[in-house]
Amino acid sequence: MTSAVGDTTNRTPEETPEYDISRPARCPLDPAPSMRARQAEGPLTRIRLWDGTLAWLVTGWEQHREVLSDQRVSVDPFRPGAPKLSPGEAAMIDVLKKQGRTSVGTSFIMMDDPEHARLRRMATSAFTIKRVEALRPPTQRIVDDLIDKMLDGSKPADLVEAFALPVPSLVISDLLGVPYGDHDFFQSNSKTIINRETTGEERAAARQRLAEYLDGLLAEKLAHPAEDLLSGLAERIKAGELAREEATEMGVLMLFAGHETTANMITLGTLALLQHPDQFALLRDTEDPKLVASAVDELLRYLTITHGGLRRVALEDIEIAGQVIRAGEGIITVNETANRDPSVFPDPDRLDLTRDARRHVTFGYGIHQCLGQPLARMELQVAYPTLLRRIPTLALAADLEDIPFKHDGFIFGAYELPVTW
Repeated sequence: MTSAVGDTTNRTPEETPEYDISRPARCPLDPAPSMRARQAEGPLTRIRLWDGTLAWLVTGWEQHREVLSDQRVSVDPFRPGAPKLSPGEAAMIDVLKKQGRTSVGTSFIMMDDPEHARLRRMATSAFTIKRVEALRPPTQRIVDDLIDKMLDGSKPADLVEAFALPVPSLVISDLLGVPYGDHDFFQSNSKTIINRETTGEERAAARQRLAEYLDGLLAEKLAHPAEDLLSGLAERIKAGELAREEATEMGVLMLFAGHETTANMITLGTLALLQHPDQFALLRDTEDPKLVASAVDELLRYLTITHGGLRRVALEDIEIAGQVIRAGEGIITVNETANRDPSVFPDPDRLDLTRDARRHVTFGYGIHQCLGQPLARMELQVAYPTLLRRIPTLALAADLEDIPFKHDGFIFGAYELPVTW
């Protein structure tokens, strides 16, 4: 891969390639062909968004990390020049502005320091390695119980409904103190938020419904605290460390992120293993926790479910890959191409569970790196090998082209995954 931009910046707006994240129908687990094409031109190129505005596209691993660790770029979508990936997303910002809001309402992940750091610190203790490891035995019980139900049920089964979605939903519900019986409510609203085709009003309304739901739960925890994360946030409200609206938004974020992303990783990771029988057998037969951990990181690198990239806007002029990005210009870093950068991951299109893939950027990089990654890794380390060991004859029950993938969402996955055994 080249380290220079070349002549791609000399194109007129009309000549600048559109930002197209459409994945190939025959290889839906691979990056979009257009992203591959931009990566071949260099680690930093120009693309044209749906509304005609131009933005910088970062496809190289090194430049990806460089942008995400630079304090001169902002994650705040309310700032002028911040790229919007769909009309619905842009309309939602307009709706929130009309309501007098100054943030998207996803707590600290859409804020810059110092507010980002202040709020993030209040959630960090829930995701320490020690606390997450304490959740491993109950997670194992959840996984085994769900597999028991699958085996007792009819074939074929939908792996999404029977296994991939309930695992993280049950874990995060227990961690937060959210009744799992309400999972249909928070899952349906989450789907509305991440669908690129929903309107701004629909997306804002779904966020509001989740916020009202979490606020009601916080009221209960304020009156009757328990041993869960929402009760911990309630205690911070009582101590004057956290405003109630801030605690509510933090709860929405963790509920949403805690089930949606991991569920899609369980689904797509299982599909990838089914497509690679040698790797399936390797993970199924191992008793080595180090190999299991390596396998999970390789699947995270290989798949990269963030569908649309991470968006930033330059606060001042910065230089990346020999090119100056001006203040106010939008930037999109593409996880899937960074994770398939051959200068960092040799033979990047090969799934190799023995590869050292720990440098992947699936969880982002810098100050906004995913807070919940220890929890996600633990859940995947339990889910994959247990599923393969207990159902060693697991197989797809549909042709690949008939699987309904989430091409319409900001998080890639499958709506259904029919399996048999």
